[in-house]
Amino acid sequence: MSDNAAEVTAAGIARLAGVGRAAVSNWRRRHPDFPKPVGGTETSPSFALAEVEQWLRDQGKIAEVPLRERVWQQLAGHPAGAVPALIHAGCVLLLVRDRPTAWLQLSAVSDEKLAFLLPPALEEILAPRFGPQRAVHTPGTPELGPSVPLLRATAELAAELGARQTYEFLLGRHLDANPRQYTLTPPGPAALMAALAGSPRTVLDPACGTGTLLRAVAQATGVQDGRALHGQEADPDLAALAALRLALQTESGTTEVRVAAADSLRADAFPHLAADAVLCHPPFNERNWGHDELAYDARWEYGFPARTESELAWVQHALARLREGGTAVLLMPPAAASRRSGRRIRADLLRRGALRAVVSLPAGAAPPYGIPLHLWVLRKPGAEGRPSHELLLVDTADLSAAGRDKLDWQALHTTVLDTWQAFDRDGGVEERPGVSRSVSVIQLLDDDVDLAPARHLPPPAAGGGAAELARVRERLADTLRQTAELTPSTGEPAQPSRWPTTTVGELARAGALVLRAGGAGAGCGKRVLTEQDVLAGSAPSGTLPEGEAEDPVLVAAGDVVVPVLGGGSVARVVDEATAGAALGRSLQLLRPDPAALDPWFLAGFLRGTANNRQASSYASTSTRLDVRRLQLPRLPLADQRQYGERFRTLAEFEDALRRAGRLGEQLVQGLYDGLTDGTVRPE
Repeated sequence: MSDNAAEVTAAGIARLAGVGRAAVSNWRRRHPDFPKPVGGTETSPSFALAEVEQWLRDQGKIAEVPLRERVWQQLAGHPAGAVPALIHAGCVLLLVRDRPTAWLQLSAVSDEKLAFLLPPALEEILAPRFGPQRAVHTPGTPELGPSVPLLRATAELAAELGARQTYEFLLGRHLDANPRQYTLTPPGPAALMAALAGSPRTVLDPACGTGTLLRAVAQATGVQDGRALHGQEADPDLAALAALRLALQTESGTTEVRVAAADSLRADAFPHLAADAVLCHPPFNERNWGHDELAYDARWEYGFPARTESELAWVQHALARLREGGTAVLLMPPAAASRRSGRRIRADLLRRGALRAVVSLPAGAAPPYGIPLHLWVLRKPGAEGRPSHELLLVDTADLSAAGRDKLDWQALHTTVLDTWQAFDRDGGVEERPGVSRSVSVIQLLDDDVDLAPARHLPPPAAGGGAAELARVRERLADTLRQTAELTPSTGEPAQPSRWPTTTVGELARAGALVLRAGGAGAGCGKRVLTEQDVLAGSAPSGTLPEGEAEDPVLVAAGDVVVPVLGGGSVARVVDEATAGAALGRSLQLLRPDPAALDPWFLAGFLRGTANNRQASSYASTSTRLDVRRLQLPRLPLADQRQYGERFRTLAEFEDALRRAGRLGEQLVQGLYDGLTDGTVRPE
């Protein structure tokens, strides 16, 4: 075997075959001819990708490994690491996109010669694209040697998906596989920040990470001749990944991409830039941001930040790199709006009209997900015009539900953007209790200069007001009446039945149903049926991550969806309203043949407690359901439908109970709020 052959872990094998890791462990134990480990550790071995592919084909467990999976496994198993492999792949994707004829000529030679010829060809692409202080350096022949098989496969995948989509897929997979290494800005906040910035032609992100914010600006504004995207990132690897991502997002000749690898506060790469907009998700709570060596820096126009106020250093850096009248949007921790150590700087930002709006996002909008982060919108004061005497405060907490997968980003985006545009145009907005108001700067210039929106907004009417509470009470009464009508009878006592049984796995092999595993996929904007939606009986609430190149599994009416983690006994039959949504992670889809299986019969028997117990495996901290081991009785279709009708009425009763619980909680909390704020009388 070649020293450069790609390797794959047990998790990768599971992904290739569309099974769980427990199945891979079983194959290793039960099949003596399963490929032997070629690397890794005793607890996490790795295997030769080619050997694994061949074994899966021989066993009939896979017909053909999808090209994108093969490319990903080659990248993940690259001897130099995934990041260098991603950089090499990004460089070649630029060559494939911008000079396809040159790539075709180069790819016709041997691997050794291709590694020799690629560096000068890449230099011709990279040097003019990224400028003299570029973050992407041309790899040499020794570096490219191990990457040549990967580069050929990447180019093949680009012919299928497109160069940009291929890079987004590979980068997204790498980020998903290493969640603790990176602090990312999710697509929702990124799109909102880009919209608040308007339509800038010159944009800077001084802590750009993988380039998410600059990419959001490029997507929001479309193709613009003469546009310039500037980024700076202290991590050289991230800077290179961001530069390639932005270059593949934009057309050469229309957009200038300049990304530098250095710490923006200590070594500003763009000291003379006057940008139309600055977008930034700075590192939070940094003590070692340069407080000692930057004491006399000219950027501290609004005051020298305390050692504990690194975020206010980033705010002033952003203002220093704006043209007069330019806009900066920063994602900030909520503490930055109220810490006493930063009150003097906040006061000066208000007095001079630099800080224009503070928007409180719901908890779960961006990491760290447990706290409601803020957006600060700033405008660099100019020689013309008077400073604003008002500050816009917006609180979007009421637009959140339970957890980050439940945020209504469309409603949040519309609320914030409409309010900001009205304020920016008119200098003030009509007050919306609990949501938004413009506050006089004089009111805020007290001893604390506390800018947290929730502390200055009048509370909304309790439970939506007395009229809304009355409507909730009526709906609750109707739901309770319906629940009473749907309460099932238990029937006469009977002996347990002794049916002949089969398993889901046997039915799948016989073609009576189709099994599909959930996951991410392409088509940004698709609704996603998440595990939490299935457990709660709610509508699809998730969204697919941007840039994924996989085809999602779309659910259809009559499908049965089962969560595979957690040990619960849940199965949901998909209705017409849910049909068309993508199947989320940790879910298994069973699509029965209607001529052989009734979906309600299938879902009902899958929910049996004993059935779930015998089909579950247990780790130290979790339970996993092996859907293939779930059992069903062998019954004629007519008998199945009789059982299925009873299971369907049970599901209706369960839904009614859920609605009653939600309405009861809403009514109780609304009455508590009304009694405490005086809008509801105790009589």
